[in-house]
Amino acid sequence: MKILFPLFAAMLAGSPLIQNDASDQAQQTTDTAHRQWTNNAWANGERLKYRVHYGVIDAGEIDMHIEDDFKIIGKREAHHIHAKGRSYSGFDWFFKVRDHYQTYIDKEGCQPLQFSKVMEEGSYKDSDFAIFNYQYKKISSAKKGSVEFKGDIQDVISAIYYARTLDVKNAKRGDLFPLQVYLDGEVYDLKIKFVKREVLKTDIGKVNAIKVIPMVVADRVFKDQEGLELWVSDDENKVPLRVKADLLVGAVKVDIMSYNNLRYPLNMAKK
Repeated sequence: MKILFPLFAAMLAGSPLIQNDASDQAQQTTDTAHRQWTNNAWANGERLKYRVHYGVIDAGEIDMHIEDDFKIIGKREAHHIHAKGRSYSGFDWFFKVRDHYQTYIDKEGCQPLQFSKVMEEGSYKDSDFAIFNYQYKKISSAKKGSVEFKGDIQDVISAIYYARTLDVKNAKRGDLFPLQVYLDGEVYDLKIKFVKREVLKTDIGKVNAIKVIPMVVADRVFKDQEGLELWVSDDENKVPLRVKADLLVGAVKVDIMSYNNLRYPLNMAKK
C-alpha cells in the first residue's frame, strides 16, 4: 500500500492528452535549452481536491494546488505546484499517509525545473529532490545522482499539468500515446490507450469526460497491464476527474470532490 498517493500521480501522468508528435506546439529556443510551449489549460491559483477510496472505505484526500504567484528558479519564472495526500484520522490506525510532492514548472516551456517529494506511508518513509538540466539532458537526483534522458521529460506531478495542455480532439479508440516521466531516480516510458468519450457522474455533477487506460507493468502491485482507468473532463481544462486501480491488495478509487479557479467552466453534461 505504500503506493497510494504516488499511484495517483503516476496514473494522472498519463492523461489522454499525449500526442505522438508535439513538434508543432513546442519550439526549442536558440539561446537556451528551454523550449516555448503554449499552455491554455490552467493557471496560477487553481485548486483540485480528491477523495481516496480503498474498497468501500473513504481512506483519505488529495489536494493539488498551484500557488498564486510565480517563483524564480534559475532566473526563470515558474509555476509552484503542491500535491498533498493524507489519510483520514479514522484510517490512520490501519495505514497512515502524509505525502507532499512539489514541482516548479517553467512558465514558458511547461517542463519541470525542480521536483521534490516527502512520503510517509505506514512505516515507509522516502524523499527525493531533482533538478532538471535541459542543456545537457541530465537530472541531478538525490536518489541516484546524475540521470540522463532523451527528448522531453516530466516528473509525476508536472506530467499531469503538461498533459492537460495538449490537444486530444482527433484521438480515436485504441490510439496509444507516449510520455517520458522521472520518478525515484529512474526515467519511465509510459503509454496511454485512448478508450472513449462518455458522461461521468461525480460529486460535482455529471461531466462530459474522456476515458483512457494508462498501460502498466503487471507485477506485485497490478493484476494486469490494463489495471488502471482514468477519466478527465472533455474540455479545455482537461481536469482529472476519476482514477480507478485494480491492485493485488484491493481496489483503489480517487474521485474529484471540489475545484476552484479553473481557467474555463467545466463541460457539464445536460440533465
